Amino acid sequence: MNRQVLLFISVLSLEYVFGQVSYSIPEEMAKSFLVGNIAQDLGLDKKRLISGKAKIYTRNSDEYIELNTERGVLLVKQRIDREVLCTETALCALHFQIILENPMEFYSVTVQITDINDNAPTFEKNEMTFKISESAVIGAKFVLERAVDLDVGNNGVQRYELKPTDNFALKIHNNADGNKNVEMVLQKPLDREKLEQISLVLTAVDGGEPQMSGTMLIIITVLDANDNAPVFTQPTYKSAVTENSPKGTVVATVTASDADQGSNGRIIYSITNTLENVRKVFEVNEQNGEVSLIGNIDFEKSRHFQMNLLASDEGGLTDSCKLIVDVQDVNDNKPEINIMSKSNVISEDAELNTVVTMINIEDLDSGENGNVRCLIGENVPFTLKTSNNNFYSLVTDSELDRERSSEYNITVTCSDEGVPSLSSSVTLTLQISDVNDNAPVFESSSYEAYIVENNTPGLSIFTVRARDADWNQNARVSYILEDSSVNGVPVSSYVSISADSGVIHAVHSFDYEQIKDFHFRVKVQDGGSPPLSSNVTVKILIQDQNDNPPQVLYPVQTGGSLVAEMVPRSADVGYLVTKVVAVDVDSGQNAWLSYKLQKATDRALFEVGLQNGEIRTIRQVTDKDAVKQRLTVIVEDNGQPSRSATVIVNVVVADSFPEVLSEFTDFTQDKEYNDNLTFYLVLALAVVCFLFITCLVVIISVKIYRWRQSRIMFHSNLPVIPYYPPRYSDTLGTGTLQHVYNYEVCRTTDSRKSDCKFGTARSQNVLIMDPSSTGTMQRIQSEKSILDEPDSPLEVRNYM
Repeated sequence: MNRQVLLFISVLSLEYVFGQVSYSIPEEMAKSFLVGNIAQDLGLDKKRLISGKAKIYTRNSDEYIELNTERGVLLVKQRIDREVLCTETALCALHFQIILENPMEFYSVTVQITDINDNAPTFEKNEMTFKISESAVIGAKFVLERAVDLDVGNNGVQRYELKPTDNFALKIHNNADGNKNVEMVLQKPLDREKLEQISLVLTAVDGGEPQMSGTMLIIITVLDANDNAPVFTQPTYKSAVTENSPKGTVVATVTASDADQGSNGRIIYSITNTLENVRKVFEVNEQNGEVSLIGNIDFEKSRHFQMNLLASDEGGLTDSCKLIVDVQDVNDNKPEINIMSKSNVISEDAELNTVVTMINIEDLDSGENGNVRCLIGENVPFTLKTSNNNFYSLVTDSELDRERSSEYNITVTCSDEGVPSLSSSVTLTLQISDVNDNAPVFESSSYEAYIVENNTPGLSIFTVRARDADWNQNARVSYILEDSSVNGVPVSSYVSISADSGVIHAVHSFDYEQIKDFHFRVKVQDGGSPPLSSNVTVKILIQDQNDNPPQVLYPVQTGGSLVAEMVPRSADVGYLVTKVVAVDVDSGQNAWLSYKLQKATDRALFEVGLQNGEIRTIRQVTDKDAVKQRLTVIVEDNGQPSRSATVIVNVVVADSFPEVLSEFTDFTQDKEYNDNLTFYLVLALAVVCFLFITCLVVIISVKIYRWRQSRIMFHSNLPVIPYYPPRYSDTLGTGTLQHVYNYEVCRTTDSRKSDCKFGTARSQNVLIMDPSSTGTMQRIQSEKSILDEPDSPLEVRNYM
């Protein structure tokens, strides 16, 4: 078997490869018969056929050829009968395309189907009858039916044989269309009286191997004389008919005449020497020769028809003519849109001119009715590009963005140029796959959040939110606290953030007095590869809570010297005694302080300023007023709930210092006595326990020491010499102090009087009585008498 391969490959500007290859095989080959090595002929690797998902695309529903991608060859898929596949054409071929993806490539393949001699010549009728007058002249012609052979070329009908040849000879006429007209010519006069009926056999023989033939019986009845044959007005008639014309439409009228009269001149018309499909579409009126439609006529199936018409009289004489009917096309077929290959999903970062779908357009009409133009809708980032042979490619012509549109419904509309125009459309759905090209974005450029101090650790403070325009994993965000410090302490010691929800929690309780605000940065990161991120600044402001009571700065409440304010008896109304000074470390209204007089020895004598804490007299001081005045002032803030502090202010109503001294001594002793009694009892108990334990340890230690000394003395002859430390005086065997010390003693002559007398020594001394101690005396150098000092040992201050 000879196989012819023609290869043509070109690279188009649409970024895919176009090639063409042709094969030739005989018909009737068995299944899996090798057509050709397509991979080798196209220069493709077998792996490319597999990775590119190579497939065959054909416009027809029947597939006669299959592709074996593993071997890279084309095989016969089912038996191919050329006569069934190509009924009207001598040349028969299968046309299909091979499509590859990633990248898209397509190759056109043509497989020529060559004929084999598998059909014998056949006659439409098994028998044909003639009535011929005995007066028929030598040379009279009688048209015979020609044989039909579905094979072509040498396998078709090549010659005819007529037997016996006593009275008739066979004459063959070759037509321009390749067909043969067969005529039987009278070569010897007939004699009805000798032979009333003659039987002949017409044999048609083809030129194939092996040779095949078909026969038809011809029966001739010899009649009396009819010496004029019918004659058509023209040997060839031509007519045109529009496809889809209704049945009964008259296509043409043929006319023949006969010079005889009577029954010998009566003409009968018939169709002869015509394929069976023509007889199903046309018929001729036997009486008037009108050729009309009896079936449907379709330009796309048959563009023209050719038939032979026979005119015969009752005497058996005949004549023939040819009728050629051209079918005129009408625009009755919509363009057919065939999807050869398409991608359902394309990445949003696809390059320009990326092929998405390959389309083949076919319109069975011809001329302008078959010219097709395809368009797609506007406002889509795609365009249609045509290559050749009505092949279109849908390609990208601008950048894709899934965030603007995640799906495109692209309608391809194809219209022909017929009148009226017919169109078809198909909608392609294309999904845009996501690429991580958008960073997460916070809802705000910065955030401020408030939290009240003394919060519970783990309390949710605020939530930051970010959005990512991408999809799925690329849009899944996580929140991260960026490393930073607040006053030298890592910010993670103050707050934490939930990676999934963005909720910010307090790690510990905040104190407004220690930190009033701080800021940090939060980073949000998506789950793409590589991940994209952005950050935002979050400022946390601590709100004050009334958690601190007021603190009194003056007068100072200490365990040391007692402070008292002195008011002269001559003080007028509104006399400023002193001023209570207090502060509150809280802020705002929590630090607004108010002063109130809670308790007083004489409430009618003093008042406290609500806002400034000034203690003033509200009436004239008299001699009846007690010398010692004790005021309890409460200081409250304005918080909710409010907090307060109290301060005791001691006031002495007196005109001179000696009077103050005597009164104030009893005052301090009474005050301190009850306060210190419990403390001294506990202290004494502790001292006694300590002394007991110490004595016990000493006694045991001495016993052990003497026992060890006695053991040493018992074993040694050395004398014992006692040791005395320097400046040690053993007075009466019990003294432990140094030899020389000087002491000074001071006393008062009368504690109830205002005068004090002191003993003198080498220098003058001043005593300060410490109310917190009992009987302890302190010595202070002074250059003047205590009566000359402006300030007394009791730190009494007088505001005049």
